[in-house]
Amino acid sequence: MDHIEQNEEKPPVGTLADFVYGVTKDNELEVSVAINEDGRVILFHNKVFKNNLSWLEFDLRTNELDFILDGGEMRNFGMPLDRSVSKHMQNTHQVLTVLLDDETGNAKEGHYIPLILHQS
Repeated sequence: MDHIEQNEEKPPVGTLADFVYGVTKDNELEVSVAINEDGRVILFHNKVFKNNLSWLEFDLRTNELDFILDGGEMRNFGMPLDRSVSKHMQNTHQVLTVLLDDETGNAKEGHYIPLILHQS
């Protein structure tokens, strides 16, 4: 019987920190999610992504957030969000992502990213 090898290309495996610039042992990636007074979801991060974010995906059952980068690469947030965030995610179609200055903590720039909801 002939053995046929399948050469399937798989996306690189890694954490979200592998896909941002400037992460070191002493200067880690920080990501936090907050809810604005008007109920809008804001995602703060302190590192620039190597590839643009195409969209975010949130699983309403598991409360897990995934980052989808240009090219379709998916990166798990690595930490489930608090259940109290879930009700706000249900009513959100886009998330404001805000890049914070690593040294001062001040907002440098912000972008709205589409949010796709799942119920697995």
